[in-house]
Amino acid sequence: MAKKNRMTNEINAGSMADIAFLLLIFFLVTTTIAEDKGVLVKLPPYSEEPPPDVRLNTRNIYSVMVNAQNQLLVRGEPMKIEDLKHNAKIFILNPEKRADMSDDPTKAIISIKNDRGTKYKTYLEVYNELKAAYNELWEEAAMKKFGKNLDELKNAQQKEIKDAIPLVISEAEPTKFGEEK
Repeated sequence: MAKKNRMTNEINAGSMADIAFLLLIFFLVTTTIAEDKGVLVKLPPYSEEPPPDVRLNTRNIYSVMVNAQNQLLVRGEPMKIEDLKHNAKIFILNPEKRADMSDDPTKAIISIKNDRGTKYKTYLEVYNELKAAYNELWEEAAMKKFGKNLDELKNAQQKEIKDAIPLVISEAEPTKFGEEK
């Protein structure tokens, strides 16, 4: 009996690797990767000259220190992160005109100092609470003065509110790991 030549059912996969490679390159080139923006902070312009000596009244400085154990020390007193926003708002506005709070919102300075061992999460929580304090103050001032939310105001009106309560957050050089107890 004679053998019959059977045709085998094969798919030529020689060019499959080339097609997969081209698709990979296509998707790598056309895909945009979202970048984490981090904390958006406007930095002062670079200058070769040393900054001038400025004498600040200590009553206008709201110092926030975070140690390596992620504990807060605000103006020398321990504080929870949850209480930071409320206390910062009181410090900035000083509604009772206390002698140990800021003279005026335009003179209030928030100073943050971290330990190198501070967790980034804690740093962001502290920064967000302080920024939220300013956001709430701006919203309250906009409602009081113009009867609208801040984002509903014209640019000139928003600038007026933000000039009356300027955002001033100063970050000090972090201390060495565990230096702040």
